Amino acid sequence: MDQELLILNNMRKLGFSEYESKAYLKLLEEFPLNGYTLSKNSGIPRSRIYEVLKNLMDKQLVFEQIEEKNKLYFPVDPDIFINKLKTQYEDVFNSISNIAGRIYKEKKQDDRLVVISGRKNIISFLNLLIKGAEKRVAISIWDEEIKDLNDELEKAIERGVALKGIYFGEENPFEMLVSHRRVKRYIAEKKERYISIIIDGTHTISGIVSRGENSKVTWTQDEGFIEISEDYIAHDLLVNLYSASLDEDGYKLFEEFTDNVHNQFYGYTSEELGIYKGLR
Repeated sequence: MDQELLILNNMRKLGFSEYESKAYLKLLEEFPLNGYTLSKNSGIPRSRIYEVLKNLMDKQLVFEQIEEKNKLYFPVDPDIFINKLKTQYEDVFNSISNIAGRIYKEKKQDDRLVVISGRKNIISFLNLLIKGAEKRVAISIWDEEIKDLNDELEKAIERGVALKGIYFGEENPFEMLVSHRRVKRYIAEKKERYISIIIDGTHTISGIVSRGENSKVTWTQDEGFIEISEDYIAHDLLVNLYSASLDEDGYKLFEEFTDNVHNQFYGYTSEELGIYKGLR
């Protein structure tokens, strides 16, 4: 696609007609021109050229100057034109965001649970939420998924968003995340990769992400579910940070204690417990 065709297509996306785009581009190449010459050089029918020019003047992309009873047309500098459009669209977007956001907040059901299916859709939605994060992202995540969220997480950190949570993997890419002390055991024990993320204390997403397009998570803004997710991640942080603060003997006693708790809760056989102990 040549440059002119690309610009024509992009201007059409911004709401300009084909003739308006052609007239403006032709004036950028050669100005000032009268209506007749512009029609001839651009291929726009003479019956339409003055209507097109009026539309461009109304949109402040072209201005008219009369010299010796001859109307000549000049294009507005492209930088001015682009900045004007940016301002206009920013005002429009802000207006839509404010009004639509207010309507949504008035009508939304905070207790609704939405199921998002397919790993690609889940990752895309997570990146969208992280992109809008303003204060804090709490996360429990595996190596495979953090790679797909890495760019948006880095951008969030750069704009001052706090990142806290647990990382399941060998090479932790974020110093503010705590690596889980029992990664090998979890890999053997859990069989699935799951994820839990809380954005600004207003959104939480939790579920299984290791089944490809059969992966499913729930998204909600329900305060109760958000609190459950926050407590889950906070508990994991507490346990892992505490164990890391112990000396060798203290750590050994702590791990034996947690093994016993797990054994009582899950009802491991002696063989299963021996396998999991060997995967510390």
